[in-house]
Amino acid sequence: MKTPHIGRVQMRILQCLWSRGRANAREITEALSADEPIAHSTVQTLLRQLEEKNVITHDAEDRTFVFYPLVREHDYKKGATQELIGRFFDGSPSELFAFLLENETVDSEELAKISAKIKSQSTQRKAKS
Repeated sequence: MKTPHIGRVQMRILQCLWSRGRANAREITEALSADEPIAHSTVQTLLRQLEEKNVITHDAEDRTFVFYPLVREHDYKKGATQELIGRFFDGSPSELFAFLLENETVDSEELAKISAKIKSQSTQRKAKS
């Protein structure tokens, strides 16, 4: 299944729902406005769009819609990453890593984290063999 494209503010809404589990439009507006002002009507429009993309849905509680995600954060990130690697890096994760290292500023702390993760994965794979 293709991962639906989600814009920047839609992603912020989805992240809000992933962290809270469930929230109504007013709660989402307040959470997003803590970082950057956003109109409640804009949030409502974006919620409808996210429902059309089948990444969230809602329940009616009294006269209020309470929204929740249909897709788990890990699953969305995995699908989006696989699509990115497939579309832009010929299906090669190493090409993505090389591109990031050549074109992004990666400080020594981040490089150490990446190196530790690679060593951990390598050790796990050897143990399974």
